[in-house]
Amino acid sequence: MKKGFYTIMSAQFFSSLADNALFIAAVELIRTSGAATWQAAALVPMFALFYVVFAPFVGAIADAVPKGKVMFFSNLIKIVGCLMMLFGAHPLLSYAIVGLGAAAYSPAKYGILTELLPPSQLVKANGWIEGLTIASIILGIVLGGQLIGPAMSQQLLGFDMPMLDTGIDTPPEAAVASMILVYVIAAVFNLYIPRTEAPLQPLAHGPWALVRDFASCNARLWSDKLGQISLATTSLIWGAGGPLKYIVLTWAAVALGYTTTQATALQGVVAIGLALGAVVASLRMRLDHATKVIPLGIVMGLSLVGMVFIDKLWVAIPFLILLGGISGFLIVPMNALLQHRGHNLMGAGRSIAVQNFNEQACILALGALYTGMTRFGMSIHASIITFGLVVAGMMALIQRWHARNCVNDRDEVERLLALARSDRH
Repeated sequence: MKKGFYTIMSAQFFSSLADNALFIAAVELIRTSGAATWQAAALVPMFALFYVVFAPFVGAIADAVPKGKVMFFSNLIKIVGCLMMLFGAHPLLSYAIVGLGAAAYSPAKYGILTELLPPSQLVKANGWIEGLTIASIILGIVLGGQLIGPAMSQQLLGFDMPMLDTGIDTPPEAAVASMILVYVIAAVFNLYIPRTEAPLQPLAHGPWALVRDFASCNARLWSDKLGQISLATTSLIWGAGGPLKYIVLTWAAVALGYTTTQATALQGVVAIGLALGAVVASLRMRLDHATKVIPLGIVMGLSLVGMVFIDKLWVAIPFLILLGGISGFLIVPMNALLQHRGHNLMGAGRSIAVQNFNEQACILALGALYTGMTRFGMSIHASIITFGLVVAGMMALIQRWHARNCVNDRDEVERLLALARSDRH
């Protein structure tokens, strides 16, 4: 791997670490404020909101401006979201602003990989990036849980700034303030990301031109016989993974009697499985064999239903590791295939923005589904069963879609797979 790749990894690690710790802090901030339960569940779709709204613009910006600079300013936006949360703005609105920073960050983060590395290293690079991101998720979730716990929160709240009243009086507020420092560290790494030799693509003139350009890119990827399948699969997997972060917290409270701090450890267990699955996929899977993992998506959806039958920790841990492992093994090759097709069809930043739009729209939809079930009083077990069956059913439809492509458009599918195979060398 080139030297700049490790700088990108470092920046991604700290930014993702803060994102996940901040989620735990925001959940606890809502819970301790006495707000309705559905508001905590709504954090996931609110984070996805600006991914969807600003998708036509962030991809084009990532292709028009050096990507390291885009990532730097994106972390500054996340810091603004943290400050809003500390100074009285509603956590849902503040977390949405953090989501805006993440929406701008993602096309630059993934787009620079296709500029910096040859196609033959994309699966491996995605494995490393996803593995490191998942490691940051594990540590971020655990860190967030510990920061709101009694031990660390007392130490943070006991720290006084001379001649300055910060107004930070609760454990969730102290956790949010700590994340500002982590985002600063990530921003510093962004400053050292190298400029690639890929030419910058000028922005279209005016917002409507950007919207039309984005719509054209979106249609182009959905009309591609491999792009449409990889985009549908990654959208659904990430769409399910967003609400799953909150589902695990709620399920652990009901099934195991856990507090938020204790439940964060189980989120970390899922992330460990994700990391293992991602690493195995990066070592074993080839770009032209990526579509062979689609049936695992059905298995993942049905496995979610199994959560309702678990009420013992010794059963929960291996089950959650397996659930995470299936997801990690599925997402890495499909994500690499999607990047490969997007890079061949349009600019790297634009293709990632299209990917983010569809994935976050799915998170928004499935997050709204779960939030609605919570809002109208459905039990956690009934919600999990419904959620799992929806995911499994949609993955079954995607599998049939790909099978139909292979029958009706065999020459086109084989040509695209041959292209992926040749780009490995």
